[in-house]
Amino acid sequence: MKKLRELIRDLREDHKIKQKTIASYLDVSQQTYSNYESGRRDIPTWVVVALAQYYKVSTDYLLSADSGYLGSTNLKDPYLDDITLHDVMFDMQRLAPLERKELLRYIEYLKHVESS
Repeated sequence: MKKLRELIRDLREDHKIKQKTIASYLDVSQQTYSNYESGRRDIPTWVVVALAQYYKVSTDYLLSADSGYLGSTNLKDPYLDDITLHDVMFDMQRLAPLERKELLRYIEYLKHVESS
């Protein structure tokens, strides 16, 4: 399970927003916001509420009570480095059915390892 500071960084990066922009929205300095993301400063409740409204996610999600946000689902946005979700899906479709099953089993394994 990700920490709040990791979730707000991921949301910001998924939306391709700079720390300075979010800091301005929150009316705090860029350094203060950077400290929230790095864990050097506790994130006040009002900031959690404001970020939930900004990103249109629930405070439960930010506080890890809900895992509803999956990141950017735009198929043309970079998903990891310069690879898009479209690229991933295209590659998956080119696999033979047995290879797809193996890939899905591996994904389930990774989810299990992460939750342990």
